[in-house]
Amino acid sequence: MNRIFDAACRRCPRLAAFLDAVRMAEPDYYCRPVPPFGDARARLLIVGLAPGMHGANRSGRPFTGDHAGILLYATLHKFGMATAPVSGSVRDGLELIGARITNAVKCLPPANKPLPAEISECNGFLRAELEQSRDVRAILALGTIAHAAVLRACDLRPAQFRFAHGAEHELGAGRTLLDSYHCSRYNTQTRRLTAAMFEAVVQRGRELAFAPKLDDEQRSQPI
Repeated sequence: MNRIFDAACRRCPRLAAFLDAVRMAEPDYYCRPVPPFGDARARLLIVGLAPGMHGANRSGRPFTGDHAGILLYATLHKFGMATAPVSGSVRDGLELIGARITNAVKCLPPANKPLPAEISECNGFLRAELEQSRDVRAILALGTIAHAAVLRACDLRPAQFRFAHGAEHELGAGRTLLDSYHCSRYNTQTRRLTAAMFEAVVQRGRELAFAPKLDDEQRSQPI
């Protein structure tokens, strides 16, 4: 697998059957694997879990149309990485600047809970995206599943990189993995994740993504 996305993918029988059922109930919904969205030469890659039932699964754009996208797009706009603070639909003209959003699992899972086998099956798309995204310097993982998916895509063992909000992990090749709690309705309403906490981690991701890149010789010089 060397494509970053396959709109016709039906490799996971449970997910494919669920999408078929949702399409029957909601014929106006997108109900297909959701593609990445944003700058093709992004320096910051944001990795979520999976499309939401009435968000990306309805609209066809990551984090668009549900509660989780409210904080995400407003924060990206605040730090100059989105042309508007609200993502309403794929036809609203919004663009990302220096950033791209993707998901660990491209299809809507029942109850928002993909199975381990489904996460593993979809990981090849994330691996290909990382391999082909030569400009990406920072990866912001929203939640533990996204965190583990990024590490798997980089052939790294999740057990060696503990998830924690605000934690930073060097991946090699000048890339850093940055962790955040997911900007879900549950996390924001329970204040496990506040707007200030999320803004701080996105700002740090921007700093890592756009910091001057040091070559090997510069890295070896004493500070």
